[in-house]
Amino acid sequence: MQRSAASQEVEAPTGQRAPVERQVPAMAQQRRGYNGGLPLSERKLIERLRRLAGAPRPGLYGVRTGIGDDCAILQLPSGHEALITTDLTLEGVHFERAWHPPDAVGHRCLARGLSDLAAMGGEPVAAFLSLALPRELPQRWVDEFLRGLLKLARRHGVQLAGGDTAESAGGIVADMVVVGQVAAGTAVRRWGAHPGDSICVTGTLGRSAAILEELRAGRFSGKPGSKEAAAHFYPVPRLEAGKALRERHLASAMIDLSDGLSTDLAHICKESGVGALVQEHSVPRLPTTQPAGGNSLHYALHGGEDYELLFTVPAKRSVPEKIGGARVTRIGEIIAGRKMWLVDSHGQRKPLQPAGWEHFAGGAGRRAAKAKG
Repeated sequence: MQRSAASQEVEAPTGQRAPVERQVPAMAQQRRGYNGGLPLSERKLIERLRRLAGAPRPGLYGVRTGIGDDCAILQLPSGHEALITTDLTLEGVHFERAWHPPDAVGHRCLARGLSDLAAMGGEPVAAFLSLALPRELPQRWVDEFLRGLLKLARRHGVQLAGGDTAESAGGIVADMVVVGQVAAGTAVRRWGAHPGDSICVTGTLGRSAAILEELRAGRFSGKPGSKEAAAHFYPVPRLEAGKALRERHLASAMIDLSDGLSTDLAHICKESGVGALVQEHSVPRLPTTQPAGGNSLHYALHGGEDYELLFTVPAKRSVPEKIGGARVTRIGEIIAGRKMWLVDSHGQRKPLQPAGWEHFAGGAGRRAAKAKG
């Protein structure tokens, strides 16, 4: 784990409660090292948060007033619209302390919101964090969580401008609101796809789901920051690619791949009133030579948490090989009707059903908590 010189008081990941430790003992033992409860009062915790977040940068636009007042004040350029997205992160659903280093939890909290902005071609402005923390949570876990979140925020010019804190009677809860901006009338929506449009994705799909499966099975022995594992622990929101697609008018519809290709493509089809043909052999996924490669198509179609972009390109436009630093792959075509089909190497079609992440869907929908039985 990399640490900045300014964060020497914080340490690597923590242990988890006993039931989860029994399921992944090796990971849990690696994550130990935090003893004692949360030592800071709410007031001191907010003071620390304010110090770590820093003062808003002076300028005409952006955050004018951040932490320290009853409300933040944001100033957007003339002719721009605000993009606002919110995401809940729940211990036992989106992460496990036995598996996920606290800086990775913080990174993922913000990355989810930034990925939403990328899907509409937006540019980030500010973030708001509300934290509910159990009394026994070590302060060093909180410090490392904030370090991971703020490191990503600084990388993309996002000001942490406010939020709330509370004591949790259960696990950790983080509510993230991210505010972005886009020139008025130019945000890319989910509903613009038409028959004949190409279906495209950035990056490689299924890496995050493959790592999660290794965690569930107690087989993960790598480092969270390694190239192989970073897609799960430290996903990269495709802000540059989303912005470039919007500015070049290349995307007729777009969504970020947070819930799995099959589920997120279904959202575009529903909102656009169209169907889809996906070419199985074209879906960019893990090589079959890798440990999880045997299930690579399943992970790519249904795994989720890729935080890549899924978008459609008008029929008369060519698909770029790369955009905003991200590799682009054409995986299919929008068709008339409302059904989605997966086409194999022999040209045979079979229905492609949404089978990715969905809350309240019982066994089919749970992520980290699935390991609890």
